[in-house]
Amino acid sequence: MVEMRVAGIALDAASRSPIVLLRDPSGRRQVPIWIDQAQAQNILAGLGQDIPPRPLSHDLMVALLEAGGLRLERVVIHAIEDNTFRAALKLRSGENGKERSLEVDARPSDAIALAVRTDSPIWMLEEVVADASIPVDAEADAADQEHFRRFLDKVSPAELVRHLSEARAESPAAAPEEEDRADPDADPPRAPG
Repeated sequence: MVEMRVAGIALDAASRSPIVLLRDPSGRRQVPIWIDQAQAQNILAGLGQDIPPRPLSHDLMVALLEAGGLRLERVVIHAIEDNTFRAALKLRSGENGKERSLEVDARPSDAIALAVRTDSPIWMLEEVVADASIPVDAEADAADQEHFRRFLDKVSPAELVRHLSEARAESPAAAPEEEDRADPDADPPRAPG
């Protein structure tokens, strides 16, 4: 999984629909999720520092979670089905060894609006990032590819195998982690080629 952050809200030039942009930690890939105007306002309100005079819907949801003894651990955007993103809220309740985990299905826009209000991380499955992302810095990507090609030209197969074995030994094994739309005018998502 990839931890994403909200890079901002943009407008689709053709449809004038708002898009929430999620960016990966490297800053090289961005996932656009088409949302409606109300959803964009909810996310922007959560990103802003101004406290509204009356609680907005997502502020109320945060208050209800707190009143119920729940906390939002993270948001997980886990699939694209029929050109629609799927997300889940990972919640935790209880304390002192009596904790339990809950998972609630949510639209990504609602999940993001809650995450920005609670400073909770937003995670996306790598497959979803690969399928739906757009490159942000093509020049840096090309430079990385050229650097990798030069590395491959200089290394023998035996050295490459040794290098990969050492890298695996040094890195800890990754532990498995437990409706909004993609571009409505685009073809179904596919891996960048």
